[in-house]
Amino acid sequence: MRVLRALTVAAAAVVAVGLSTPFAAANPSDPLGGSPSGQGGNGGNGGNSGNGPSNVTVNPYSVHQGSTMQVSAAGCRHGGTVWSAGNFPQTNLSAGSIGFATVRIFNHASPGNHTLSVKCHDNSLVATHRFTILRGNGAQGGIGGSFGPSTAETAIGSGLVGAAALGAGVHVMRRRRPLRGRA
Repeated sequence: MRVLRALTVAAAAVVAVGLSTPFAAANPSDPLGGSPSGQGGNGGNGGNSGNGPSNVTVNPYSVHQGSTMQVSAAGCRHGGTVWSAGNFPQTNLSAGSIGFATVRIFNHASPGNHTLSVKCHDNSLVATHRFTILRGNGAQGGIGGSFGPSTAETAIGSGLVGAAALGAGVHVMRRRRPLRGRA
């Protein structure tokens, strides 16, 4: 009975460790996050949809060289493109009521204020939005909790938990044996 109890506790510990393993994709947050004031789009056609890009936003507004920036725009139901000459390559905007794109700022992009352009695939109108490029590479702050353990770390942790469970089972089995010579 004690062995069964020990193995049940060990199995529960293994399950608890397995369920507590963090994954980067386990946090489905808003891709744009919040945006500080003054960062809304200037877009072209107000809040309409399907008549060209509107409500263009960027996050973050100020981005370091070599970092990524999220761009969103309404009105491009069939997708579109985002570009800023000399700052990042032309990138596709996803289709939908609000399209999203992630752009990577060139390492050699000039620091300062710049403008990006958004154009829908089904319309010739172009909307623009300003953003700022900061000198140097930014700190990788805020992502510490979003990285999960590597495969090797997970395997090592599982092995240690399994070895502890096996050791606990052996310990309980040895304590159950009656001492010889005693009644």
